[in-house]
Amino acid sequence: MKRTTLTLFIGGILLTAAAIAIWSATRSPSWNEAEIGILRGLWIGSLPALPPDPSNAYADNPQAAEFGQKLFFDTRFSSNGEVACATCHQPELMFTDGLPLAQGVGTTTRKTMTIVGTAYSPWMFWDGRKDSQWAQALGPMESPVEHGGTRTQYAHLMDEFYRDEYASLFGPLPDFSDFERFPASAGPVDAPAARAAWEAMTQADRDAVTQVYVDMGKAIAAYERLIMPAPSRFDQYVEALLNNDKKAMKAALTDDEVAGLRLFVGRAQCIGCHNGPLFTNNEFHNTGVPSAQGLELDDGRASGVIKVLNDEFNCLSQWSDAGENDCADLRFATTTGKQLEGAFKPPSLRNVAETAPYMHAGQFATLEDVLAHYNHPPVSPVGHNELEPLGLTQSEMAQIIAFLRSLSGGVNAPTELLQAP
Repeated sequence: MKRTTLTLFIGGILLTAAAIAIWSATRSPSWNEAEIGILRGLWIGSLPALPPDPSNAYADNPQAAEFGQKLFFDTRFSSNGEVACATCHQPELMFTDGLPLAQGVGTTTRKTMTIVGTAYSPWMFWDGRKDSQWAQALGPMESPVEHGGTRTQYAHLMDEFYRDEYASLFGPLPDFSDFERFPASAGPVDAPAARAAWEAMTQADRDAVTQVYVDMGKAIAAYERLIMPAPSRFDQYVEALLNNDKKAMKAALTDDEVAGLRLFVGRAQCIGCHNGPLFTNNEFHNTGVPSAQGLELDDGRASGVIKVLNDEFNCLSQWSDAGENDCADLRFATTTGKQLEGAFKPPSLRNVAETAPYMHAGQFATLEDVLAHYNHPPVSPVGHNELEPLGLTQSEMAQIIAFLRSLSGGVNAPTELLQAP
C-alpha cells in the first residue's frame, strides 16, 4: 500500500505533517484592533476605581466594614435565630447558595444573586427594586420568607449584643429598654400583630428604631463593597494579548476556549447583555426565560421599577446621605414601556460555572441548558423576547461553555472577610 504524506502550503512554504503539528501548536489566533478593544473592555484590568456611594456616608469606613461583617454572619437577626445574610450568600459558593430559590425562614420566589462586585451596580436584585447595597441588605431582614424579623427586634438585639460597637461608629444607641414604647416585635411588616404594634408607636420612636435599622444596612454594605471578583484565566489571556505574549496566551486558554470567546463576542451576541469587566451591563433584558413551575408569572423590571421609586430607603429618601443631584439613576430611570415586562438584570458571568442553577428562579440547572435556550429562544411568557435564534452547533455551544468556565477566578477580598468573625 502506498503511504500518503500529509502536506500543506502556508505562506508559500510546503509543510509536512510533523511541521503542521508544530505550526498548529505554536500559532496564536489573531484578533483585529476592534476585537482587541472589546476584549480589553471585558478584562478585569479595565475595572475602574470603585465609585463612591453618596447615599451611604459609611460606605468606605473600615470600622463599618468590620462591624458589617459581624452582622452579615449573625443568625440572631432573624425570626428563628437561624438565618443570616450568609445563609443565602455563602462565601464558599461565590456568595450564592446553590439553590433554585433562596431559602430563609421560608422559600422565596427568586434565586439568590451573588453580591460579588455589586458595588458597581446602580440596581440590586433581579428586578432592580433597590438602588444601593445598604437598601438591598434591609429588604430580606423584614421579608417573611427570608430573615422574617422586625425592626424593634433588631434594635433590641443591637442593644443587647452590639451597644458599644454601634456607639463607637454611629453615636450613642437610644435607650430601648422600655418595652411599652419599643415592643419586642414591631415593624411595618405583613404580620398583623407586629404592624399594629408599630403603628401604635409614636413617629419619633419609630424613627429612632428605623435609624438603627438603616445603620445596620449601611454597615453591611461597607462590608459587601470589599467583595470583588478575582482575575481569571480569561484575564490572563487578555493581559498576554495586550502584551503580545503569544506563549502566555497559549498557556491561559485552550483552543476551544478561544473559539468560545470568539463566538461570545461575535456571532452568539452574548456581549449585548454581558459586557464590561463584570460581564453585565446592569440593565434589564427580556430573554424569554420560562416561568418556574408552581410560581406566578413574574413581570420583572415592570414591577421592580415601581418598587424602587416608592422604596422607603431609596437614594432620595430621608434615610439616604445623598443629595438630590447624586441620585441620577433613580431620577431618570425608565418607568414605563413594554421593554420592562419580563425583563431582568443580567447577572455577572464571573465565576458563572460555580453558581448553578441559572436564571431568576433557577429554571436552568446547567450551562448546557442555558445555551440551548439562547440558541432556540421561545416566545416569552410575558413581554417580548429580545433574543433571535443563533443557529449554533452543539460543538460551538460546547466551546462557549468552555470559555465561560475560564471566567472562574474566585473572590478578591481580605481572607478574614470571607469567613464568620
